[in-house]
Amino acid sequence: MTTQQAKEAHNALQAQSRVDWCMDETSLHAQWKFKDFAQAMAFMNAVAEVAERMNHHPEWTNVYNRVNVRLTTHDAGGLTQLDFDLAQAMDALA
Repeated sequence: MTTQQAKEAHNALQAQSRVDWCMDETSLHAQWKFKDFAQAMAFMNAVAEVAERMNHHPEWTNVYNRVNVRLTTHDAGGLTQLDFDLAQAMDALA
């Protein structure tokens, strides 16, 4: 994915997303805040099922009701369409 393609994909993602996706040279970042720990874990479990089907797994952390996510494609050394597809799926599940 070229830098221009990544910027265009990021702009499209931002236009329809409920969270603020930040993009750097190699990854996408976002944070969700839920009502409580149970909702945060339900979100993570739902995303885990999608990520497994896609064979594309997020880097993420959970602290109580917050889930922080970093998406990158390690094999490609940066962003690919898979990252944007997973980001869209995560946004839909949130």
